[in-house]
Formats: sequence, structure tokens, C-alpha cells
Amino acid sequence: MVGKLVPKALCAFSLFVITCSQVQAEDSVRVASFNVDASTPVGSPLAYDSTIGVQLPLSCRGVVILSDQKPIVLCALDWIGISNGGQTVFRESLAKAAKTDVSRVVVHSLHQHDAPRCDFSADELLADEGLENAGFDARHARSVVVAASKAVQEAIEKAVSITHIGQGAGVVEKVASNRRILGEDGKVKYTRFTATRDPKIRAFPAGTIDPVLKSISFWNGETPVAVLTYYATHPQSYYRTGLANPDFPGMARNSREKSLDIPHIHFNGAGGNIGAGKWNDGSKENRQVLADRVAAGMKKAWESTTKQPVSADDIHWKTTNVLLPVAGHLNEEDLVKAYKNSEAKPAERYAAAKHLIWLKRCQEKDPIQISCLKIGDINVLHMPGELFVEYQLASQKMVPDEFVAMAAYGEYAPGYIGTEIAYTQGGYEASARASRVAPGVEKVLMDAMKELLKD
Repeated sequence: MVGKLVPKALCAFSLFVITCSQVQAEDSVRVASFNVDASTPVGSPLAYDSTIGVQLPLSCRGVVILSDQKPIVLCALDWIGISNGGQTVFRESLAKAAKTDVSRVVVHSLHQHDAPRCDFSADELLADEGLENAGFDARHARSVVVAASKAVQEAIEKAVSITHIGQGAGVVEKVASNRRILGEDGKVKYTRFTATRDPKIRAFPAGTIDPVLKSISFWNGETPVAVLTYYATHPQSYYRTGLANPDFPGMARNSREKSLDIPHIHFNGAGGNIGAGKWNDGSKENRQVLADRVAAGMKKAWESTTKQPVSADDIHWKTTNVLLPVAGHLNEEDLVKAYKNSEAKPAERYAAAKHLIWLKRCQEKDPIQISCLKIGDINVLHMPGELFVEYQLASQKMVPDEFVAMAAYGEYAPGYIGTEIAYTQGGYEASARASRVAPGVEKVLMDAMKELLKD
């Protein structure tokens, strides 16, 4: 009957239901996944050559974690590295798309070599000199930023509620090996690159590695929604083909995604001094062999998954800013001359511009952010550069009773980041050609990891 009064008890009950629904909505966790093509067009620069075609598509993919807090965006690209202004543009655009703070967005590369670079700061410097597309195709890179940002917005609209989070681990057999083989004098005698043809060098022990692949999965009841995996190694089987491809880690990821029929996002761990060189002579057939071995490790991690209930209260995002000590070999005057030198090769000018920007950032005390996502007893560290595996192993010892995964290859400008002793041992990774930080970097990053991992 129109105008009939509603009983007070029913009003109270209705208010109770509405209040409970609001609490549940506020406390709920949701996950959205996104994936866009990041393959370079024909003629665009890859890391070392021009693109002549696409063997397997490159991707820019990730997840957005939604709760009563501001969203968290975790993004992984099949590119060799994203530095300086490349990081800024990607993170700011994804943050805007997700309506969150830039500090809650991370962008990591998987470091494949038949894949592009990205540094908008270097591109702008060289554009002022009349040089375009010296290191990468800036127009294409910006189109990927736009596509990924749009995909984030669309994914959030379809976000799925999460009731549980899973963790798993699986050993990867015969893929990772340490690149730095020391002689009796404690110096690097051989560098075992990812493709090593010399059987004598391949025969040395695998050395210090982390053979364990970690997985984190999001669940709606018994239904998996997305899976993240982490494994430390250089991802090359062979390269310089001119054909864009995600190499064996990307192939393994794609295979598992097809098998599980859920989004799969893979991150490269601290693989700066790790590669497949012990098991790989560069033969083309080895790419599939290595992919199958990584996929087998992913499968083991998936099958070992244990789940725990998750709520918004379980999600914590912690950041710290670090000032990395700059390498002494970087000289501002020399770098300016190099990037302005119209007689030099475009790739050399691009490298000089990128290194100059990094040097000036260090001089101006412009910090790098590193972060930790903590969900229950799961920790994920997000780190810069081509980090040595010792950092990954050390992080696990800092909280031995908890689950720790690591994504490196975030801010790419520092290049290789070794341990302090590595800079006394020689070898490619600690050379002026490869590393743009000083030996004191170890203490800075170890202290930062401790800060992030402590309660």
C-alpha cells in the first residue's frame, strides 16, 4: 500500500544489510589483468638491429590490485630495458589510468635482446641534435604506453574479486648458470655468456644461482584468476636475428598461459650475473629446450601452490628511495661530446645520452624508488638494474620464514649492479662498459631491502 509505514525492525535490518554490504565492498580485494602487443614495427630499432619482422609477439602485461587502498600496478614488458624518462612516462601514464599514485606502479623489463629499449629522456636530448630513433622508436614506444594505459582502464572495469592468494615454488633444471668464473687468483678468468660455444667454459660448475622459480596466484574461490612468476636468468638463447621475439622465458610463460587458460605475467629476477651458458651453445634448437625447462619449473611451482584467504587488511605496499653511488668512470664533459658527435654511430650517441642523464640524476640526488608488495607472508621486492643474484639470495635470508620473490630490471639506467667484491674481481659485468654504479651500491641496496622487508 502506497504510503504505508515500514516497521522499525525492518528498517533496522535493512540498514544492517546495507552497512554489511558496504564493509564487504570496502574490505574486498579485486584483481584486473591487462595485456597489449608491444612488438616493434618493421624498420624500428631493436636493442642491436633493425626489426625485419616479428617471430613471436612481444607483450606489455600486468595486473592491477584493487582494494580499499589505492590501486597497485605491476607491469612487465618483453623489452631489453626501460630507463630514465622511459620509466617516468610509463609509470605516470599507468598511474593515471589506474587512478593511483606513481609510487604504487612498477614497470619491469624481461631483458630479451631481440626487443627494443626505451628512454624518452635520451630521445629528447638527441632530438635537439636532429637525431631521431637512434636507440629506439619513440613514436612506437609511446603508442605502447597509450595502449597499456587504455587496457588498464578497461581491465579495472572487469576486475574479479579475490578470496585467496597462492604461493608456489619449483626448481628449474639445467637453465641457470653463473656467468663469472673465477680463477685461482680470485679474479674473473672466463665470462660464460648466455650462448657459450667453448665446451671447456661450459664444463665449469653452475656456480652461484637461484634455481627456484617462485609463483604467486590470485583466486576467486577455487577459480584461478591470474598467476605471476619470478625466475632469475638472462633470457637469451640466441639473438641478433632482426626478428622480435620474447625468447625462452616468454615462450615458457605463453605455454603455461595457454595450458592454464588464465593470464600469466612473468618477471625476471636478479639475473645480472646469471645466464644459460652452461647448457646452451647458441644452437637454435636450444631455445625450445630452455623454454620447456622453464615451463616445467613453472608447472612445478603451480602444482605446489598453497592458498591462504586474503582481505584488504593483508595487503601492504612499502617504498623507499635510494641514491645509488654513481660510477667514477662517467665524465660529464666526455658524455656531452659523445652524444653531440654527429660523426659517431647513432647507437653510441644514444648510449652517451642515456648515461649522461643518469649521471646528472645522480649529481642532482634524484633517487630511485624500490618497493615491496606484502600480502600475508608473501613478499615481492621490485628492484633496479641488472642486479646480481646475490641480492636475491640475501633477501630470502632476511626473512627466512617468509616467501620472498624478486623482480629486477626495473629502472635500467644503472646497468649492471654487482656486489662490492665484484668490482675488485673484474669481468664484463663490473666493467665500465657495463656498470654505471660504484662498489658502495651493495650496502645501499642491502640496507634498503632490510628496511622494506622488516615489519
